Amino acid sequence: MTLIPISEAAHRVEIDLKYATPDNFTGKPVYAQADCYLHPEAEKSLRVAVELAAVQGWRLRIFDAFRPSQAQWKLWNHTPDPEFLADPRRGSPHSRGVAIDLTLIDAASGEALDMGTGFDAFTPLSHHGNTEVSAQAQKNRMLLIGLMTIAGWDFYRNEWWHYQLFDSRDYALFGDDDLPRPMTAP
Repeated sequence: MTLIPISEAAHRVEIDLKYATPDNFTGKPVYAQADCYLHPEAEKSLRVAVELAAVQGWRLRIFDAFRPSQAQWKLWNHTPDPEFLADPRRGSPHSRGVAIDLTLIDAASGEALDMGTGFDAFTPLSHHGNTEVSAQAQKNRMLLIGLMTIAGWDFYRNEWWHYQLFDSRDYALFGDDDLPRPMTAP
C-alpha cells in the first residue's frame, strides 16, 4: 500500500508538523523532515473534512498524520503514557496512516480557534467533554468533533486534536522503510 502525500496546495490545509520541530513534548525534532502522509482511505476522509470546514469559513491545521513506527517508539521511550500515546507494541493508528492530529483555524485570519489547551497537552484538560476549559473552547471542540465525525473520523476521548478512522486497527503498520525517504530523525 502506498501512502498519499498531503500538501497544503493539493489539500487546502495548513501543515504544521510539530514532530518535525522542537515544538513538541519531547523538546526536539522526532522527524528529520516535515513530510505529511495518509493512507488513501484517510486521505478521502480528510478531503471531506476540508470541504465541510470551508463551508463554515474554517481551514484545518495539521499537527501530525502518518507517524512511522520508529517515531512512535521514540515518543513512547520519552513518555510511556498509555493515556496519551499508543504502545508501539500494539501499533498506533498514526503508524497505520489512518490518524490525524489537527485543529480548526479561521480561513480569513489564519488564527486557530481556542481549544482550551495546546496540542499534546497531556492533561485531563485535553479530554473531550472537559468542562474546566472555557465555554468557547468547549464549543470549538464540539465544532471540530462534529465536522470530523461527519467526515468519517472517530475521536480519541483524551485528545481533542486526535482523530482516526473507525476501523483503524484493521490497517497494516508502516515504518520508515515504506517511504521514499525515512521520516524519523536519527
